[in-house]
Amino acid sequence: MASNDISGSVSEKPTHKFDPDFTQNVINAIGPKASPRLRKVMGSLIQHIHDFARENEITVDEWMAGLELLNESGRMSNDRRNEGQLLCDILGLESLVDEITYKLVADAKDGPTSTAILGPFWRKDAPRRKMGETIVFGIESGDRTYMHGQVIDYRTGKPIEGAELDVWHTAPNGLYEQQDPDQPDMNLRGRFTTGKDGRYNFYCLRPTSYPIPFDGPAGKLLQLLDRHPMRPAHIHFIITAPGYKPIVTQLFDRRDKYITNDAVFAVKSSLVMDFLPYKGDPKADFELAYDFKLASFEDASKFSVAGTTEESATSVAGN
Repeated sequence: MASNDISGSVSEKPTHKFDPDFTQNVINAIGPKASPRLRKVMGSLIQHIHDFARENEITVDEWMAGLELLNESGRMSNDRRNEGQLLCDILGLESLVDEITYKLVADAKDGPTSTAILGPFWRKDAPRRKMGETIVFGIESGDRTYMHGQVIDYRTGKPIEGAELDVWHTAPNGLYEQQDPDQPDMNLRGRFTTGKDGRYNFYCLRPTSYPIPFDGPAGKLLQLLDRHPMRPAHIHFIITAPGYKPIVTQLFDRRDKYITNDAVFAVKSSLVMDFLPYKGDPKADFELAYDFKLASFEDASKFSVAGTTEESATSVAGN
């Protein structure tokens, strides 16, 4: 029976602009053989996407435009460029997932090296190089840099033998080698393996800021959002070692004017470095000293939220 409100009129039954049972029916369609994790993730995804569409009253034309953005990203992607990942980057999604996956719960004063996004330009099977070699070929300009340090256990401080450093960065023109037909294949890339002392050293360039590619869907979206495409100068790394959780990270140049305004939201204060003038070495103008600190799988299992198994961590590192 309907009840009267204070004005004396009869109150109406709640009405819904859209079918109130539709979303739950879609979620309920997930079959019994789906894994618990997939059921949880997809149920949440369906709920949020449907709520988003209702809240904003997305039209068919708007939905098709968004779908075409994703389709075009797929058509542009290949083994040299991941446009879908670039879309996630400009929306901050990869940086957020990185934080969720690798954030340590323990508030350690001297914790492992912070992670940062992989980005869309990593390439598998970069050349293996000897310690002390350069990754720079066919480039005369740019500030030559001597980078060195140790790979150590973050908790014990002991050096880690057999750690591999996979490193890559852009040329002074702001292009990764797969974007630039004038650079040698696999230029400005290399993999170095530590000895018993855990030390590494190699020559690279002081990196430069550059625009992410904006000739595709990610660039179109940036323009629609009235945002710039610039990334601060940085060097990419993947650090792996037997028994240790891999680290995917970047080191940033403090001098860069985009250090507080990164188009993909990847900068962390602990990863901002000073490139110092280097004297006495004709092969380098600057020096960057940095120690990478890894967490063992055992320590990672104790303290991290997710991504602590050897299988998941290794797959993230791309090995």
